[in-house]
Amino acid sequence: MTPTRPNTLARRLRLAPVACALGLAFATPGATLAAEPAATRQPADDDLPVKDVQTFAEVFERIKRAYVEEVDDKTLLRNAMHGMLSQLDPHSEYLDADAFEALRETTEGEFSGVGIEVGLRDDQLTVISPLDDTPAAKAGIQPGDRIVAIDGTPTDNLTLQEAVDLMRGEPGSQIQLTILRDNEQAPRTFDLKREAIQSESVTQRELEPGYGYLRISQFQSRTGDQTRAALQSLTAKGPLRGLVLDLRNNPGGVLSSATEVADQFLSSGLIVYTQGRLVDDDMRFTAHPATLAPDVPLVVLINGGSASAAEIVAGALQDQQRAVLMGTQSFGKGSVQQVLPLGNGDGLKLTTARYYTPSGRSIQAEGITPDVRVVRGRLEVDATPGFQLRESDLRGHLQNANPSAQRNAPDTPIAANDYQLSEALNLLKALNVVHSARVPATPGSSESGNAK
Repeated sequence: MTPTRPNTLARRLRLAPVACALGLAFATPGATLAAEPAATRQPADDDLPVKDVQTFAEVFERIKRAYVEEVDDKTLLRNAMHGMLSQLDPHSEYLDADAFEALRETTEGEFSGVGIEVGLRDDQLTVISPLDDTPAAKAGIQPGDRIVAIDGTPTDNLTLQEAVDLMRGEPGSQIQLTILRDNEQAPRTFDLKREAIQSESVTQRELEPGYGYLRISQFQSRTGDQTRAALQSLTAKGPLRGLVLDLRNNPGGVLSSATEVADQFLSSGLIVYTQGRLVDDDMRFTAHPATLAPDVPLVVLINGGSASAAEIVAGALQDQQRAVLMGTQSFGKGSVQQVLPLGNGDGLKLTTARYYTPSGRSIQAEGITPDVRVVRGRLEVDATPGFQLRESDLRGHLQNANPSAQRNAPDTPIAANDYQLSEALNLLKALNVVHSARVPATPGSSESGNAK
């Protein structure tokens, strides 16, 4: 057969993005096609090779004629498009209408499932992170767990989208995940019940008087506003002496929300920039002078489940020397995807750029190294330390003149429940001690105790 010559004009046109998410740049259906800048146009000799087109047509025809079961043209073409995208990288894919809607729901933080962010690592379906307060997180599923079967169906021959479709379902329905964990010989089974998940991405609390805790589980469209409200709540009682920003097991999300969060702690400078083959894929995001917490001592917790947008925030704060990063190596997703709706209602998610931290680091496939490495653990406290005699045990001891003093005040049990968080709090206290030691004495005060 004689193949028709490809339409080279169509290859030089693209949809203009109107909204941007980390790994997700959405374009509206029917958007105006804009000519690609001359500097990025493909050369004329980059047309599809005739021999490869002929081979594709030959394979297509042989499947149609000789496959054991009849296959329609639409199915073959869709399979070809799925394969075309899936072989580029783990994040490019063809999205049917249901998958396209599911992606939108995830970005908005509303979906039905078990609450797992998954990806392909070494061709195995792997948990990137469980979302907070979801069935997966409550059951103890961890980042790095390999899902080998879903309701008894092996995952080794499933595409990423097929696996996601199997895990989603009606609220209240049951699902069984068979998981193989590193350093374990036998797989584990988790029987979970799907839920309608409407996850709030930001939570906050006070660890101790003056020390706050801010947890961001993922970057949704409302995360920037929620972070702002959480900081206002934490500072309502007075200035913070330190803050822990917890990005562990945060799989990423919306880029604009990530830059808004970083902007709450930076008053100037670059947050992140992206570079791709097209001019419009090159973007720069900088901090604004107005910020809620420009000087609060900050420790950021990261681990192997911190990916994508979480790594953008961590990398910006590290490069700007605004925070101390603590934990373990992050996931290492440093690419940006555009999501383009197609005329048939489906979508195309295509990797179009890499992102870089302010110092020019690409963390793709490497991740971010914390300043202080602290592995996950649990502190065992000896409940019977033996007999200890204290001043307060002596008969007739003088009472403390400070009425607010508390005898035998219990320690905060943070270390027993979350060793990494405990170490972050200890570091914040140490930073305050160092800062206080550097502050000169005020006029009229005397360090020697001589009265004037």
